[in-house]
Amino acid sequence: MSLAFLFPGQGSQAVGMGAELAEAFATAREVFEEVDDALGEKLSKLMREGPIETLTLTENTQPALMAVSLAVARTLEREFGVPVEKASFVAGHSLGEYSALAAAGALTLADTARLLRRRGQAMQRAVPVGEGAMAALIGPKTDVALAEAAAAAGAEVGVCAVANDNNAGNVVISGTAAAVEKATDKAKALGARAIPVNVSAPFHCPLMQPAADEMAEALAAIAIAAPRAFLVANVTARPTNDPEAIRRQLVEQVTGRVRWRESVEWMAGEGGVTRFAELGAGKVLTGMVKRIAPDAEALALNAPADLEAFAKAL
Repeated sequence: MSLAFLFPGQGSQAVGMGAELAEAFATAREVFEEVDDALGEKLSKLMREGPIETLTLTENTQPALMAVSLAVARTLEREFGVPVEKASFVAGHSLGEYSALAAAGALTLADTARLLRRRGQAMQRAVPVGEGAMAALIGPKTDVALAEAAAAAGAEVGVCAVANDNNAGNVVISGTAAAVEKATDKAKALGARAIPVNVSAPFHCPLMQPAADEMAEALAAIAIAAPRAFLVANVTARPTNDPEAIRRQLVEQVTGRVRWRESVEWMAGEGGVTRFAELGAGKVLTGMVKRIAPDAEALALNAPADLEAFAKAL
């Protein structure tokens, strides 16, 4: 049975995430302490106690979600003897790609925490609050073609692009507020529902170019090793273990589309993956996998009992 480890992105955060892991496992506590040390602040206290408004700030959400994912990954390896090499592939949704790389040994935990803090700050600085927007296009008629048609309509009045191809029936568009508004009108006319996404900036569209430039500078100064499992990259939906390709793709990812549906389809098809395990907070990716690859097994690992049951079943 071929296995893939998946790592969640923004939207999976919740106050108290990781608390059970920290209580149950010394390895998880050590991960949270290492992230705190790397950032020079008690992010773990914010994760444990909130408030949610502060936790949801992009610069906090990104390293916090990574910390929970790494707590799961390291606990699986050190407490249950399940190393990342058990998986044929790793993949993460947006910021989760950094979590995947850290879990696979391509990035150190400290470097990953600092990179994600900077990434969150850079993405927030790229577009003033209120000038950008994102919207999820939902419904049985929603696919990439519909979303691209809606984005093209929006692009008549501003920047608008498909940001996340999550799964059939769930595609996210991003851009200037006026452009996204026009795009959602077009999407509704084409038979989709449009739901505003509560984010502080328009991610994964050309408006993020200043953030991409900043991340190119940050990543140029960081050592990247070959990951211990192939990374299926957001921007290509194909596997790589080449450090320089990974460095380049992490920069491209800031403005590029998250090709999540294609990534899971490739893993479940050509990649031969029959089991997907989501490591970290929430179950968002697990739900997506069940819609994209219904014949594969999909499960979320974020509570101590989940980890124990998963390890015993391997």
